[in-house]
Amino acid sequence: MADNINITLNDNKEHEDSIKIADDVIRCIAALAATDIDGVSGMAGSSTDEIVAMLGRKTLDKGVKMSVNDDVVKLTVSVIIKYGCNIPDVSAKIQDKVRSTIESMTGLTVSEINVNVAGIDTSAENI
Repeated sequence: MADNINITLNDNKEHEDSIKIADDVIRCIAALAATDIDGVSGMAGSSTDEIVAMLGRKTLDKGVKMSVNDDVVKLTVSVIIKYGCNIPDVSAKIQDKVRSTIESMTGLTVSEINVNVAGIDTSAENI
């Protein structure tokens, strides 16, 4: 079962409201932001992700590992890059997009984003 991140909203002095965001949601946001970058062919999942996909469940958060400590998020994003793309440039764009998307959607601080290039897509349309 997924862990939750608790965000306390204390703008109103009379009430202390909170929001719970599942870790899976943050990983999904990161994966969707990363695959939105030109040059990213897809996410690289673990063997567990591949087995889950074979069973018919979509894993939108595959290829993203995350840790949270005091509302500070650290991520590792594993991607497959299209052949011919500049890997450092694409990786920097991934870091910028993932950070800004998570911070704007959740209000959490992203302190670290590591990009793991797990493969190169050499399919016919990318060569």
